[in-house]
Amino acid sequence: MPQDLSPNQVPGLRPGAEAPDFSLPGVDGTTYGLDSFKDAKALVIFFTCNHCPYVQAWESRFVEVQRDYAAKGVRLVGVNSNDETEYPEDDFAHMKARAKEQGYNFPYLRDESQAVAEAYGPVSTPDFFVLDPQRVVRYRGRLDDNHQDPKRVAKRYLRDALDDLLAGRDLRTPLTPPYGCSIKWKPAHYA
Repeated sequence: MPQDLSPNQVPGLRPGAEAPDFSLPGVDGTTYGLDSFKDAKALVIFFTCNHCPYVQAWESRFVEVQRDYAAKGVRLVGVNSNDETEYPEDDFAHMKARAKEQGYNFPYLRDESQAVAEAYGPVSTPDFFVLDPQRVVRYRGRLDDNHQDPKRVAKRYLRDALDDLLAGRDLRTPLTPPYGCSIKWKPAHYA
């Protein structure tokens, strides 16, 4: 079921917050943290997964954003925090297969403990956090305004945020309500 919130209802990190560090394994066999991307002019941490139809609809656009912005110093990093017990298609083995099948050109990391999701506070997959060089959140929210049809996109929120950040401008829209499937929390999250 999609999450659709107004901006003032969005929990978790918001623009102006400092991004927490992490240490997570990637499907490529490397362990990543914020320092792994210290040269990035903008770092996009986004919470994603394998099974969500909203992620699947937007997935090729994740790859396109990384391709289009790589030369500008932007790095995307996908993080899957979903409970693999209830959603086995989101386990590490399936993540490796998905990254290969879809041609991921960004690290895809597993947050098995859900500690990174707890720290950032995503509400959906996908949910994007754009970090500046000091690793302060400058944008939080959606990729764009139409997951179903890329030809009908009117607002490219993530691209606009990256363009503004790289140009040294105030972001025209620093927060949009994330939209997609809910994070699949483990029971301990609610304890």
